[in-house]
Amino acid sequence: MSRGLSRQWVARAVAMAWLVLMAGTALAHKSSDSYLTVQAQGDQVSVQWDIALRDIQFAIGLDANGDDQITWGELQQKQRELQAWASSRLSLQRGGGACTFKPQALQVDEHTDGGYAVLAWSGRCPQQHGPLSIQYSLLFDLDTQHRGLLKLDLDGVTHSAVLGPQSGVMQFAEATTAGAQFVQYLWQGVWHIWIGFDHILFLLALLLPAVLLRRRWGRGSGVHGVSRFKDASLSVLAVVTAFTLAHSITLSLAALQIISLPSRLVESAIAASVVFAAANNLVPMVQGRWLMAFFFGLIHGFGFASVLTELGLPTGALAVSLVGFNLGVELGQLAIVAVFLPLAFVLRHTPFYQGGVLVGGSWAALLVALAWFVERAFDLSLFWWI
Repeated sequence: MSRGLSRQWVARAVAMAWLVLMAGTALAHKSSDSYLTVQAQGDQVSVQWDIALRDIQFAIGLDANGDDQITWGELQQKQRELQAWASSRLSLQRGGGACTFKPQALQVDEHTDGGYAVLAWSGRCPQQHGPLSIQYSLLFDLDTQHRGLLKLDLDGVTHSAVLGPQSGVMQFAEATTAGAQFVQYLWQGVWHIWIGFDHILFLLALLLPAVLLRRRWGRGSGVHGVSRFKDASLSVLAVVTAFTLAHSITLSLAALQIISLPSRLVESAIAASVVFAAANNLVPMVQGRWLMAFFFGLIHGFGFASVLTELGLPTGALAVSLVGFNLGVELGQLAIVAVFLPLAFVLRHTPFYQGGVLVGGSWAALLVALAWFVERAFDLSLFWWI
């Protein structure tokens, strides 16, 4: 084996190992969300809080017998401790004083990523009018990536927000402008593309070959870097435009409840799209990557819509909020492209990129997405440590 060829294989092995490690890290630190729904009418307030069972297990422990299965009985045994733990990490104020609550019956529910405990409270606030303040700190001491997805109905006005370590205390007015709603949903769109590992992996799988040309598909000797940044930019523009157009269509249709698909079907198809895009980099089947971007972008749009459905669309500014969320997704997507493309262009002639990043990265993406597909399609847990 020649020295040049040896270096190529070393570069591939190093890159693939690094990318698999990074992918494993992303899986092990999969985004943790809770769903907080608050309804405040005058001085009457009610709260529903869906918290993932895996997060509760991580924080206070639920699996009493250590069999990696959380039963209803085990959850009930921890009900008081769970109520106390959760209520200590959430407070509401209206009228200069704290709202008081009484716990309701504990329930369970299923979201796309597993089982959730459903906690509920009803109570009263000191005053019937004025802004409502929410202080949220669930899991921030254990997981800085955790976020609370808030849907608030305040005297008939719908608000949504993402509550995190830097936004754990928020105040909401009784009335809000369309501009404020636009900004809220714009940021939520940006945030949800950044924490959507499957969406990011699909986009990167499509972008990896953008700075390369192939004379003979499937052979490293036929791969060379594009001569001009403009050529790579146009290739990326075609992919991003097709993906944007496609997911904008289905995001709007699903968010407006014109079309609805089962979440397991959508999530499984999204994983399959990553598998196909990565496999296409290894054994080219579709020459026009923009075609893949458009076709699978239609499926990804339903995935974005599921997040928007959880947050809720305000009836008074439905169109503005929908446009804001969609634009936020695009801005988040462009931020990823802005980081990736210049770096890939600089490295395009190197064996590290041609053999390591393209081949190793595509294999890593394929394997991770294949595991996602098996988990989602067959309701299995391959990554038992998560």
